[in-house]
Amino acid sequence: MFFGRQKSTLVTPEQALPGRDRPVFAGDSRHTVLGTSFVGPFPDGLETAVFGLGCFWGAERAFWRIPGVYTTAVGYAGGFTENPTYEEVCSGLTGHTEAVLVVFDPAKVSYETLLKAFWEGHDPTQGMRQGNDVGTQYRSAIYTTSDAQAAAAATSRDAFAGVLAGAGFGDITTEIAPAGPFYLAEEYHQQYLSDAKNPHGYCGLGGTGLSCPVGIATADS
Repeated sequence: MFFGRQKSTLVTPEQALPGRDRPVFAGDSRHTVLGTSFVGPFPDGLETAVFGLGCFWGAERAFWRIPGVYTTAVGYAGGFTENPTYEEVCSGLTGHTEAVLVVFDPAKVSYETLLKAFWEGHDPTQGMRQGNDVGTQYRSAIYTTSDAQAAAAATSRDAFAGVLAGAGFGDITTEIAPAGPFYLAEEYHQQYLSDAKNPHGYCGLGGTGLSCPVGIATADS
């Protein structure tokens, strides 16, 4: 995950690469671990969430392990280039961050539970990096698909900010914004750290070791 020209400043829409009309991966295969399709439309009653927390290999694994998650996929979000390649994203010229699409059953797992996994799975105070992975494509982000998600994301951020400050960490740099297009990454990135592919592959994610107080007030809801 280290190759490519690393940049720490987001490009403008005018500077971004143009991309292409067709996706780099059509998503015509099943989830290696869960056996579900990771291309919509998804079954009725499910919701989607999008998170960026550094290298998407380890990030995806963190979410597919959560009971109630129907499927996951890795891709690119938050930028300007249409249907980018991995190399283009790593160049810093797309504006995208590496992201995970999480499709979940809200009757089995709450969005707040996913937020807790998000905050505790990485260090959200590092700006345009995550550990040794440096560049705008590794920035922390939550892309919301509803007003309820946006409100929950902001509440969780504020709650965790206090915990981080008390432990001597800096300000949270996580971007919270409405979800735009999610472009699937190439097939070899999907479920990269699964037992069937690379169970001992590289994972640069590391949390702060602190617990995020998310969902405590809504645990019975």
